[in-house]
Parts: sequence; C-alpha cells; structure tokens
Amino acid sequence: MKQLVAFLFMIILVGGNMAEAADKENTLYLELKDGRVVIELLPDVAPNHVARIKELAREGFYDGIIFHRVIDGFMAQTGDPTGTGTSGSDKPNLKAEFNDTPHIRGTVSMARAGHPDSANSQWFICFDDARFLDNQYTAWGRVIEGMDHVDNIARGEPPANPDKIISLKVAADVKEEAPAE
Repeated sequence: MKQLVAFLFMIILVGGNMAEAADKENTLYLELKDGRVVIELLPDVAPNHVARIKELAREGFYDGIIFHRVIDGFMAQTGDPTGTGTSGSDKPNLKAEFNDTPHIRGTVSMARAGHPDSANSQWFICFDDARFLDNQYTAWGRVIEGMDHVDNIARGEPPANPDKIISLKVAADVKEEAPAE
C-alpha cells in the first residue's frame, strides 16, 4: 500500500511539474522598478494577441518603454516606443479578438485607436474595475502576482517622471537561478 501511495504521489508531482512547465509558455514576467509582475496569458480567448505580445517580448521590444498614460483608479498603459501613445511596432495591426474576460483589477488588455482592428503593440493593466471596456477591447492576460508593483507606477498623462518596463519576458525563456542552500 505504501508503494502505491508513493507511486501516486510521484505521478501527481511529475504531472504538476509538467503542467507548470507548460504554463511558463503562457506566462510573462514584467520587471518593474519595484519588482516582478507575473502575467498569465489567455491564449484560449485571444490567441493572435497573445502570440503578438510573446513575439514582441521575445524581440525585446518592450524593454525600456515607458508607461505613457497612467490614470489613477483606471489603468496603466504602455507599449509605444515613442512614449507618446500614438505609435506601435512595425508589425501589422491585429484583428479584434473581443471576448468575455471582464476588465477588472489586474486584467491586461490591448489598447487601440478608434477602429476595432487597430491594436498593435500598446496595452494596459487595469487598476480597478473598468467593465465599460468589456467586449470593446481585447483582454489577453491577467496579473496573478505583483499587482502591488503595478499600483506603484507613476501617474499622469504622461507622468512627469514616467516608469519604464525594465523587461518583459516569456517565463519559458527565463532561466531561474536555483536557491542557495
């Protein structure tokens, strides 16, 4: 009986590690001045937007970009290499993937111009409920750790001293150092 229990425990343990490894491909590490923010990606509801964010993150596109529009009680927006809110990457705009994911505290969603299919590289993190954005903007992720660091992003449109993204990386691409014994 002890062997069966040990065997089942091993299966659960190995299965859990495999699931964790698979999830790293759909997890982002956003490094801010105060620490790491972990973002769970939602490829089931916005596959093209998730693919774009991962593509740009892997290119280092977001590293050093400022949060150019940060409204208290609403959201923090980034992703414009010019820092003005009027630009994006050199890639084509994306077709909208509006979905049922609610825009609540911690939701990560794509910014866009007036046309629904104008999202490119800019995105925002909701500080609070913003349900009026539901089904009008493509939600593609949610903060699962480090929201307190997001709360510390300097406010303003633009902020007088804007915070920058230190780095945005796909977790599967990050080699974590083993803890010291």
